[in-house]
Amino acid sequence: MDRQFKFKAWNKETQLMMRLNQIDCEKGVLYKKDHVLLQFTGHYDKSKTEVYEADILLFGTEKRMIVWDEPRNGWAMIGEKGKKTATFSKYELEKGVKLCSYYESPSTFER
Repeated sequence: MDRQFKFKAWNKETQLMMRLNQIDCEKGVLYKKDHVLLQFTGHYDKSKTEVYEADILLFGTEKRMIVWDEPRNGWAMIGEKGKKTATFSKYELEKGVKLCSYYESPSTFER
């Protein structure tokens, strides 16, 4: 079964979130000059909106950000102000509502 990889990107120069037509690859590493690539997690929120890396979701009154957890080798959520990183299931994620990307509104989420 083929797995699709999707990305959006934060343009550092224009300070805008973009869908890309092209991503560069060098020695197996994907990049786009002057952009931060944000990978699709393969999951959706309560509204069936795609959830990407660095997206901030609201669960009741609690905000959580999606991150790649290197030690666990998987997607995880972190709470505000350094709250513990937690893995999640797609069913848990579907209870949240996407607010924005951290890059679009960093003041929305206190790290």
